This record gives sequence, structure tokens and C-alpha cells, in this order.
Amino acid sequence: MSFTDQSSYLSQDIGECDPEIAALLRAEAERQTQTLEMIASENFTSHAVMQAAGSPLTNKYAEGLPGKRYYGGCEVVDQVEELAIARAKQLFGADHVNVQPHSGATANEAAYMALLKPGDRVLAMALAHGGHLTHGLKVNFSGRLYEFHHYGVRREDCRIDMDQVRELARETRPALIVAGASAYPRIIDFPAFREIADEVGARFMVDMAHIAGLVAAGVHPTPVGIADVVTTTIHKTLGGTRGGMVLSNAEHGTAVDRAVFPGLQGGPLMHIIAGKAVALGHALTEEFRDRQRHVVANCAAMAEELVAGGLNLVSGGTDNHLVLVDLSDTPLTGVDGEHRLEMAGITVNKNGVPFDERPPTVTSGLRIGTAALTTRGLREPELREIGRIIASALKPETSEADLADLRARSNAISERFPLYPHLTAGSVVA
Repeated sequence: MSFTDQSSYLSQDIGECDPEIAALLRAEAERQTQTLEMIASENFTSHAVMQAAGSPLTNKYAEGLPGKRYYGGCEVVDQVEELAIARAKQLFGADHVNVQPHSGATANEAAYMALLKPGDRVLAMALAHGGHLTHGLKVNFSGRLYEFHHYGVRREDCRIDMDQVRELARETRPALIVAGASAYPRIIDFPAFREIADEVGARFMVDMAHIAGLVAAGVHPTPVGIADVVTTTIHKTLGGTRGGMVLSNAEHGTAVDRAVFPGLQGGPLMHIIAGKAVALGHALTEEFRDRQRHVVANCAAMAEELVAGGLNLVSGGTDNHLVLVDLSDTPLTGVDGEHRLEMAGITVNKNGVPFDERPPTVTSGLRIGTAALTTRGLREPELREIGRIIASALKPETSEADLADLRARSNAISERFPLYPHLTAGSVVA
């Protein structure tokens, strides 16, 4: 290969060297900007975060921790990781932070490895009631390595049944109690969980992946300083690049670090850690805190319109960034609802509801969140209109022609709030 060929290889635009992928990237950018993204676990990250995630740091191996690497040439990436850690500590008030987990699932796995031995008992929220697959689902690593027992919500109000939590904790004597959810629309009482954990001699872990941005902004109570270990993703309400993070008290810091590496991972993704650092920097600003307040206000406004439109919401409403629509009393399934909203220009996901009688592949509910649209700039008037669109789309008598009309209303909102115009104009990278 000549020098000219080599230079071309290093500098060639993706549109030149791989037009198929370039076309797909453009198509995804267009899909995101032309629809209303309301999957509660998704958000839009900043141009700056995407620049970091697409940076030359992707070239660098950096096994180990800052100042203790197994490779040379880590003086710059050490500073990047140290910045991410320092910002996370400042944001959440944590004693110790590990920013290397590749995902929220890996962060949870690291927390378990740091706190438990294989076969230990764990008490966590049931997936069917709003928990997460890493909270003990039998086919997941968590359910295969540890003996999980599960609490849920009360049938009458769909709030976490703290009496059941206490009763199960006394009965099973778990080594660890886990709080946190992927589909729970209410405030979680972390001190109540801590009290129960202390009573039975258990450690206490919180998975705050969904609510981390709200916690950072002070619009949801913090588990940091209450739980022994707190895990999170960076890409949900925090709005950063995809990946996980583990926060802990000083006592468990070394165990967490060893669980991440060499316990679970090899080299950390330094370009992604740079993106985490940028996102955590964003989260330290007043603009971010204001946006998180709007996330909650937008969700409450949308919930009011959904109820006014005749829909049943799990627990009757929301305190955070998401609602769960319960379609059990209608002819529609979660699959039906997801498809109808897609036709109306709104992206959501089917989701089980507590005491759901339909299988997880079908479900009786929909999970709908407001973080992504709030980041895009939408506020309460727009979310109220979207609530009305959703309620109309989910009426059993709504026809395909009606859904097309609703899509036009959704598209009108999308057009007023452009997303990444520099990408949809033709470029495919930040």
C-alpha cells in the first residue's frame, strides 16, 4: 500500500468508503427527527457527546485504572477518566465512582460481584411489576448466579408494597436488597428500604438507571449516601453516551473496581468514557437541572391528558419521567398499542403492567416517557397535545385514516423542533 493509499484509508469519509452504512445512518437520523421519540429509556445526546464518542480515543487500550494501567501511552486517557470520575462525584456526592462499565447490566453485575458470593440470596423488584431483567430474571446471569426473591406492588394502588418487602426480608434474610425499576412511575422511598436492610443485616443497592438525571437535578430523592452501592446508565435521563457507572461508599470502592476489572471487563471504552465525562459536565449546569424539572412537569401534563382521554394509568399517574398505560380493560394489547402509535408518528414500547395476564411478548401496557422530547425542546403545551394524540390513537374505534390524521399532528410538532439538522441535511457523523 502506498503512502497515498494509507492516507486515504485514514481520512476517507464514511460516505465514500461505505455508502451502505452511510445511507442507514442518514435514515436513522431522519427517523429520529421525523417521529416523536417516547421510549422511556431513550434520550437524545448532545453534539459534543457524539464528538467525544467518535474521537481518536477509540484507538486506545487502557486496561486498569488511572495511574495503574497495563499499557503505556495512557497519560491523556487517564486525565479523561479522572475528569469523568470527579464530575460524577461532584454531581451525586459519591465517595467512590467507577465509570468503566460498558452498560447498565454490566454495572449491576459488577455491583453483585462486589457485594455477593454466587448463590447468595437477593431481594429485588419483580420484572412483572416494574423491575429489570438483571434483578433476578431466571434466564439472566443474575437469576442464574444468585438466589433471587421478589417483591412487587399492591394491587389496589400499584405502589411498592413496603410491608411485603419487610415481610420477605425477614423471611428470606437476603444478603442484599435491591431497589430501583425500569417501569415504575412513582417516587421510591430509599430510606424505608435502608431501614429494612439494616433490620435484617442486608446490604442495600439501588439501580437508578432510569431516574439518574432526575436525581442529579434534585427532582427525585437521591439514593447516594443511603445505599451501599448505586448503579446507573448514562444514556437515559442523564442524556449521555451509552454505558454504565457504579457509585459506592468508600468501604466498597476497591471491591467494585476489582469486579469491573479484571472481574468482568478488559479494556474500557475510552471514547465512551469521554462521552460520559461530557454528559456529566452537562449535568452540572443549571440548564440541565431546569430541563429535568421540565421532564417531570411534561410527564405530569401528558398524564393528565391521557386520563382525560379515557386511558387507565398504572398507579393513576406519575411522579417521574414515565407513565404506564394499562390497556387491560380495552380490546387492545400492548403490541396493538405500540403499532397504532407508530402509525400516529410516536415511538413507544409495549410493556407489561402489574398483574398482567398476557405474556411478555404481547403485554397489556405501554411505557411512555418524556425525557427525549424534553431534551428536544418540547414543553407542557406540546406534551398536552401529544397526550391527546395518544389517547385518540388508542381508542378502539380509531381507524387507519384517523391514525394518518393523528400522524399529521405529530409531524407538525416534529417540524417545529428540529433534531440534529446538520445530520439530516446530509452529514452522517457529528
